[in-house]
Amino acid sequence: MLFISGVGILSVPYALALGGWLSIILLFIIASSTLYIGLLIKRCMDVDPNIRSYTDIGELAFGSKGRMVVSIFMNMEVYLVVTSFLIVEGDNLQNLLPNMGFEIAGLRIGGKQMFVIIVGLIILPTIWLNDMSIRSYISTSGVLTSIIILGLISWVAMSDGIGFHENGTLHNWNGIATTMSLFDLCYCDHHVFPTLYTSIKNKNQLTNVKQK
Repeated sequence: MLFISGVGILSVPYALALGGWLSIILLFIIASSTLYIGLLIKRCMDVDPNIRSYTDIGELAFGSKGRMVVSIFMNMEVYLVVTSFLIVEGDNLQNLLPNMGFEIAGLRIGGKQMFVIIVGLIILPTIWLNDMSIRSYISTSGVLTSIIILGLISWVAMSDGIGFHENGTLHNWNGIATTMSLFDLCYCDHHVFPTLYTSIKNKNQLTNVKQK
């Protein structure tokens, strides 16, 4: 099932810490729902070979109004997901490098706002790339970074005396909302399903790709 390997993997332990061990049931429910939705998208796209996106599915089901509504919600989702990533990056970098900032025309910009701006400027050139093959290398660097981070966490846990401890609460109703939102973040790539499906030469391999 499709999973965001970076922030998704790293946020799951925090989500469990907030919601308790029983909240992992929500992760399996959301993952199963995502898989089922992916299969439904496949069935919709098999109806007409001209369907290549969510907006095409919306138009097939509800006409031009359906296409417009789907397009609005898709763009809202993409915008909000990117915004959430910028906020996460700003928070994390501020924790790593506190008391950082700069001044422009007498305006002091520091802390989280500064890092959000810097990360946004670094990411911005990637949306101007016309060659999608170059973006695949950028995605690969993200996967390698996630592997390195997980390796470092495991190394610290095993070699620095921190260890793995079986503790934590069974459930925490006050943290369920945040836990669910973090689990949803792990499976928020629905908009790439149609593109992924149309790019597969053998359509029967879709299930295998989603499980990797």
